[in-house]
Amino acid sequence: MSNPQSTIFSERDTLFVDVVLPLALARTYTYRIPVDWNDRVQVGVRVIVQFGKNKIYSAVVKLISQEAPKHYEAKYILDIIDDKPIVNLAQFKLWDWLADYYMCSLGEVMQAALPSALKLASETKVVSSIAADFDRSTLSDKEYLIIEALEVAGELKVNDIVKLLGQKTVFPILKQLFDKGIVLISEEITERYKPKTKAFLRFAPDFRNEDAKRELLDSLNRAPKQQDAVLAFMQLVKKTEEITRPMLAEASGCGNGAITALIDKGVFEIKEKVVSRFQGEDIELDVNFQLNENQQRAYTEIQESFEEKEVTLLHGVTASGKTQLYIRLIEQAIAAGKSALYLLPEIALTAQITARLKLHFGDKLGVYHSKFNDNERAEVWHKVMKNEFQVVIGARSSVFLPFQDLGIIIVDEEHESSYKQFDPAPRYHARDTAIYLGFLHQTKVLLGSATPSLESYYNAKAKKYGFVQLLERYGNAQLPSIELVNIPEEGRKENMFSYFSGTLLKAIEEAVKNKEQVILFQNRRGHTTMIQCNTCGFVAKCVNCDVSLTYHKSSNMMHCHYCGHVEPPLRVCPACGMPHIESKGFGTERVEEELEILMPEIRIGRLDLDSTKGKYGFDKIITAFDEHEFDVLIGTQMVAKGLDFGRVSLIGVVNADTIINFPDFRSYERSFSLFSQVAGRAGRREAGGKVIIQSYTTNHRVLEQVVNNDYEGMFMTEITERKNYLYPPFYRLIRIDIKHTDFQKCYDSANRFASALRQQLGARVLGPEPPLVSRVRNNFIQTITLKIERTNISIAKVKELIRSVLLDFEIDKTNAGVRVQVDVDPY
Repeated sequence: MSNPQSTIFSERDTLFVDVVLPLALARTYTYRIPVDWNDRVQVGVRVIVQFGKNKIYSAVVKLISQEAPKHYEAKYILDIIDDKPIVNLAQFKLWDWLADYYMCSLGEVMQAALPSALKLASETKVVSSIAADFDRSTLSDKEYLIIEALEVAGELKVNDIVKLLGQKTVFPILKQLFDKGIVLISEEITERYKPKTKAFLRFAPDFRNEDAKRELLDSLNRAPKQQDAVLAFMQLVKKTEEITRPMLAEASGCGNGAITALIDKGVFEIKEKVVSRFQGEDIELDVNFQLNENQQRAYTEIQESFEEKEVTLLHGVTASGKTQLYIRLIEQAIAAGKSALYLLPEIALTAQITARLKLHFGDKLGVYHSKFNDNERAEVWHKVMKNEFQVVIGARSSVFLPFQDLGIIIVDEEHESSYKQFDPAPRYHARDTAIYLGFLHQTKVLLGSATPSLESYYNAKAKKYGFVQLLERYGNAQLPSIELVNIPEEGRKENMFSYFSGTLLKAIEEAVKNKEQVILFQNRRGHTTMIQCNTCGFVAKCVNCDVSLTYHKSSNMMHCHYCGHVEPPLRVCPACGMPHIESKGFGTERVEEELEILMPEIRIGRLDLDSTKGKYGFDKIITAFDEHEFDVLIGTQMVAKGLDFGRVSLIGVVNADTIINFPDFRSYERSFSLFSQVAGRAGRREAGGKVIIQSYTTNHRVLEQVVNNDYEGMFMTEITERKNYLYPPFYRLIRIDIKHTDFQKCYDSANRFASALRQQLGARVLGPEPPLVSRVRNNFIQTITLKIERTNISIAKVKELIRSVLLDFEIDKTNAGVRVQVDVDPY
């Protein structure tokens, strides 16, 4: 997007720029532009600035003006990094909205929005400043070591010198070298993003005609390996122009030595070429699919809905073919010369969906999520900016990309809590951000789910959103039958084997016998969720957090899932000294272990946060299961998220109660959603599927609604309770967490903050009170909750009040060291 301000200033005007720094500052900061750079500066480019005494940052230009700051003298910018803007005007509007709505700073939004490789690092470097023939006898031993290292490396970072000398106090030594004029010390900005390049071989210009090639071969009679390399190269060049060293070495069998010799002789030259990091094999899938009657009806209704509404909710049951509708809508946007954004709640889902979309959109498709490294994320950013990627599929951070002309935004599985960023700021919800992004680009937004969030369904019922339903599965697939198993009753009948009822084990055995697959769901990872002394009742807890430690068999350690603290497992009780240590509760590792004992002949895989570490960890497990390397896949909620497996005929929920009884106002809604989504993994082809849910309370209304696939019934009961107890969508929630390492100071500060709010907001202020986990990373937490009605009160004025109270709170010295964290819509 061009900069509308670039032509309104003359080349000799004194210009100032307001820049966004990657810091939690209350406002932008103003710098002065050297007159010679007037024609280079644009809104959206990165500039290098000094902020504070010695810190150097890259900042993004947000505004150019002739207005100098009133309260401080503007420093000059040090350099301009970009020739063209990397942030466009629509992105700045989105950043402003995020900072205002979610009550954070522009710098925090910038930190979240820009890939790390586009945020530059300030590093002190040391270089030699003199010729090699100076008198070294004047140097001390340590100075001599530094100079020797500089001659080898060319330049050294201060950290390198610390390691070289084995001491932290290197600055006095460097100062002595500097005073002697032997080295130069400079604060130098390094840009981390570099395009991926490959080295290709080609004949040097002198050897490109046939006569020169014949003479070359004759001259290499005494170097047979080099001759073989030239002959092999001449054969390869007939098939491709892009020949790498490994290709030539393999084709000729001559080894790297011969190729290096030919490069040194000037026969071959090396050509560096920028290549994409996203090349891969296309996966064979059906490209020319046809929408069935129900899908075609839904597609037509979506189009009609878009004529009247900016946002449409698609309520489609699992396996109804929503993805095929998405593909058709994206194709329509591309045909109109526009681009598309396809949001998914989890990185995990991109593997399967990307495989489908890659065939339809080929090189026009870009993938963007946090498991890509810095360079890959920066490359996607640049390709979207240049409009080389017309379709982007990604997780929540994809909303920050520099889109030029969006034609449609699709938010799949819109109900998922993974769309909400909880830490750090901005604590945004990607679904709501996508809706605002659609408004900025004047484009349509489609929300899709088998179990929509109550807020979206309510908005659709209230005619704020368009509403389309797709309530039949694709093809001949039927919804699975659901059976509830009462755990206490099975125990009385002596039909419980470890964590499995006889009903579930028999169903697993039958499915495996029929060459079908099984998914078992247990929403706790690790082996044992609590380690307790049977004598005195001591429970192993994290030293930093107010939570019990979880034992992981894979590492044979106890882990804290909040701060990462790790301890060896207990052998004796540290409180009473007795060895009677018991394991209570169970996670996916324990389920896997017990099932291996009960059914040693079946092949078991596990899908959780521990088993999917690494960039391709999830893909490997999913691919292995899809190719039937496992009979049973045991997993956490990852297995519930939109995955499509043709052979899965049985789903088992090992213990439903831990999810239903979670203390949260959305627990029943989320339980219904999770169980329905898990059930949706079964019987996705012609064969019917079966779901077995084990529970201590099989008569619970949520379970009955899941069995009857009664989303409407769940919605009506939940929405009535939400209205009665003042929860969304009828009320807005704002959560304010007060944190400090001293409990009393945390408690007192929280009460002062709540009292200040209560003066204006009265009973709308709840708390402070300790949250479910009241200490994390040695910080005690007190939580204040605001319930603000959606009518008769301005949310903007409420936020203005919070900002005012927060400013007074931070000025008050009695609150020194206390941290305040504001979360708008904390769900």
